[in-house]
Amino acid sequence: MKKYSVDTFVGIFVAIGLVCVGYMTIKLGKVSFLGDDDYVLQARFSSVSGVRVGSPVEIHGIEVGRVEKMTLDTEKQTAVLELKIRKGITVYDDAIASIKTSGLIGDKFVNIDPGGGGEALASGAFIVETTSPTDMEELISKYAFGDVTKDKKNDAK
Repeated sequence: MKKYSVDTFVGIFVAIGLVCVGYMTIKLGKVSFLGDDDYVLQARFSSVSGVRVGSPVEIHGIEVGRVEKMTLDTEKQTAVLELKIRKGITVYDDAIASIKTSGLIGDKFVNIDPGGGGEALASGAFIVETTSPTDMEELISKYAFGDVTKDKKNDAK
């Protein structure tokens, strides 16, 4: 009789442990089973250098979503990012999406200025105004090899 109570106690303990591990896996992995609390916006960029699937999307410095998918639009010769934004965050049709760097040499993220002068964007809509990241390597190589042009107005003085 005593053996069964110890086995039962161990079994319950292991089951609770597995439930806790499963819960933490879902929460840390940001997996949703009971419906999405997100909606999708899209943005076209001439370059998405450094951005990865899973990169954060921020508004006013607060993370409000993630980059869900990256595709290439061969017809328009642009990269298209699919951004998953939390429901309750309103982005308007005059919004501006730009790719920024966290810190001097940090990871890239998508920053959205949500606008506010137009209508709210529906799920699947495109953010029209975008700014691609500055290519620091290109700027440094232009400066190092003398490709940077001087302002012609200042030379005339």
